[in-house]
Amino acid sequence: MTGTDVICGLLVVVGLFGIVVPVLPGTLLVLLGILVWASADGSGAAWAVFAVATACLAVGAVVKYAVPGRRLRAAVPTSTLVVGGVGAVIGFFVIPVVGVLLGFPVGIYLAERARVGAAGAWPSTREALRAMGLSVLIELAAAVVAVGVWVTGVVLT
Repeated sequence: MTGTDVICGLLVVVGLFGIVVPVLPGTLLVLLGILVWASADGSGAAWAVFAVATACLAVGAVVKYAVPGRRLRAAVPTSTLVVGGVGAVIGFFVIPVVGVLLGFPVGIYLAERARVGAAGAWPSTREALRAMGLSVLIELAAAVVAVGVWVTGVVLT
């Protein structure tokens, strides 16, 4: 194991933490770590590993929006989702980066509270929180698969 492997491994681990705690661009750091490793190795096998890992991350990026989004649209009206999106943007500027995670459900709750009252606001907010959690789990699963591909590549090359 070379120094480059260690640095790339650190980038990958920080990226995995960045997915769970969205202060850092987790998926991009995982991809960057694997890209640096493939560049340093330079073999065809390393670039194949990079291509497969990139495909895993790309599929995860698409699925993380498609699956929770479909469930959320089925449970929450579009107007409420728009208010949640506005809340996420406001949250981003009030509490940089992490405020998105707070602003979205707060916006959902406030919009639903205005629409159906206090008792009916919580189910929509709960569904929004579930969708956010599912999105993180999908992204994390894709990154873990990509890391597994990379670790296999490191061991075999």
